[in-house]
Amino acid sequence: MEPAITKSDNKIVLVDSHAHLDMPDFKRDRPQAVERARSRSVHWILCPLDLCSGESLRTGLKLSQEYQGIFLAAGVHPHQAARLNPGHLDTIRRLAGEKKILAVGEIGLDFHYNFAPPEKQLEAFRLQLELAAELELPVIVHSRLAEKKLLELIPASGFKSRGILHCFTESLATARVMISRGFLISFSGILTYPRATDLRETARNLPLDSLLVETDSPYLTPEPEKQTSRRNEPAFVVSTARKLAELHRISLDMVAEKTTANFFDLFKLKNQTGSVNMESA
Repeated sequence: MEPAITKSDNKIVLVDSHAHLDMPDFKRDRPQAVERARSRSVHWILCPLDLCSGESLRTGLKLSQEYQGIFLAAGVHPHQAARLNPGHLDTIRRLAGEKKILAVGEIGLDFHYNFAPPEKQLEAFRLQLELAAELELPVIVHSRLAEKKLLELIPASGFKSRGILHCFTESLATARVMISRGFLISFSGILTYPRATDLRETARNLPLDSLLVETDSPYLTPEPEKQTSRRNEPAFVVSTARKLAELHRISLDMVAEKTTANFFDLFKLKNQTGSVNMESA
């Protein structure tokens, strides 16, 4: 059982709400990456697994068994939407039944790269939203240049649960609509990039009780760490949290405490004593 999500010994506690620790980029030092995260007060990590990769599934399940505080999601990414088949949906059902995942994801739409045809992306997104609705699980959503279809498809699918709009880069208006539907908005290291002025203005204008921070590692290394590391990792989420604190003109402690509480509330991971309760997830 995990500790309560409160500060102890004046140390912050943080969640990296999206990190691909299952990827080969971490093969050489995965245990060390977890320990580095914890040394920087990142106590919880959500790892979304790639159901098109057996290795991702095996690695992720092993990670969650070996380390307390590593949670999993599973889904078919929009880049691989053309590969979605009934077996993937069956795997999500099985993992949900075994309480090994907290959410369906990452799923969604990406009309920037279009690595899968748009019609295949829309179909895969709809099918996984419908399954998440059936399982009463939150979703982790990837959206890039897809605001209109995103806002149309979620209610049309019958999905009414909550979720995360991860690595957010869409508009303030879209963020507000998604928040009204019970979604949290998660910011990555992009928030720290010099050219991301519009994104910082969006983050500044959103309520803190609807926000999360993430790395999306191994991608999107925050600006402060770019000088020493090309690969992103969960320990670096502190820099994104620090930038969010600067934008809201509050302390890093407050951002850490609030974003962690938002994460635990979304996934119903707190019991009455404030400790993690996986059985309620």
